[in-house]
Amino acid sequence: MKIIVPMAGRGSRLRPHTLTIPKPLIPVAGKSIVHRLVEDIAKILKEPIEEVAFILGDEAFFGEDVVSSLQELAQSLGAKASIYRQDLPLGTGHAIMCAKESLSGPAVIAYADTLIRADFELDPEADAVIWVKQVEQPEAFGVVKLNANNEITELVEKPKEFVSDLAVIGIYYFKEIEILKKELQIVLDNNIQNGGEYQINDGIKAMMANGKVFKTGSVDEWMDCGNKDVTVETNSRMLGFLHNDGEHLVDYDVKLENTTIIPPCYIGENVVLKNATVGPNVSLGKGCHVIDSTIKNSLVQTYTQIKNADLDNAMIGNHVSYDGKFTSISIGDYSVLE
Repeated sequence: MKIIVPMAGRGSRLRPHTLTIPKPLIPVAGKSIVHRLVEDIAKILKEPIEEVAFILGDEAFFGEDVVSSLQELAQSLGAKASIYRQDLPLGTGHAIMCAKESLSGPAVIAYADTLIRADFELDPEADAVIWVKQVEQPEAFGVVKLNANNEITELVEKPKEFVSDLAVIGIYYFKEIEILKKELQIVLDNNIQNGGEYQINDGIKAMMANGKVFKTGSVDEWMDCGNKDVTVETNSRMLGFLHNDGEHLVDYDVKLENTTIIPPCYIGENVVLKNATVGPNVSLGKGCHVIDSTIKNSLVQTYTQIKNADLDNAMIGNHVSYDGKFTSISIGDYSVLE
């Protein structure tokens, strides 16, 4: 089994946090989005992972430090890491074809801006599986249409009239991904674009037209990381899941003085908490100092100093110095607010 992970986009909806770090590398509950996604998929598949192929953007943004972290991720699964580049943002189908040398055999494609909680088995009768989640506002999503045999017959993007409430979440399985590769090559060769981009859906629709059977897979939880508010919410939900799973989330080296921690919280190594109340639903990366402050429902990355603060629904980057009385804030890396 292979896992194909397109992650070339910079993540403009999550600025200022993605000005200095790719969105898939932003930590949620103490671990980057892409690390959590790939590890969770590998766990769900319950079979050996042969290769993880990552499709990155330009080297100036996705540099050697990113490549090294992704290689370590693949190695931790006993898999080969393959690194590809998508130099121009030409769509999902184009991104996948940037990794065409890895497109053979059974494979899962997963876009690295979402997290899931699920427990499922692959349908042996399906040529492909598209994972979906039932949603209340299907007009805001791409959805699937099913026939009487629960096979996918159509993909509809943001339907104005009701088609289905099963939203596509961006995770796909192909029994023979080289078939998708063939169809996407035709899309590229014939310059078939939607919205000025080459889309995976055009390859999938061609497979359906040729009689390939697509089934749905469902997930228990689908968590987006598209913008600041939903990323903070996803951090809170993931902390709750990990806490209920019995994971140890507070580092043993945390230094406490007159401080209360209200679980669930992730607190990294070498964190100092003084005259503080932290939690619930707070992630503090390694090396953070929190003094004379109250923080809840917030995500703080690494080596950040927070003083005299009362924070709720906040997202703060790396190496930030913050001293103030704002509450629902979004501060990028290396900022100073005093």
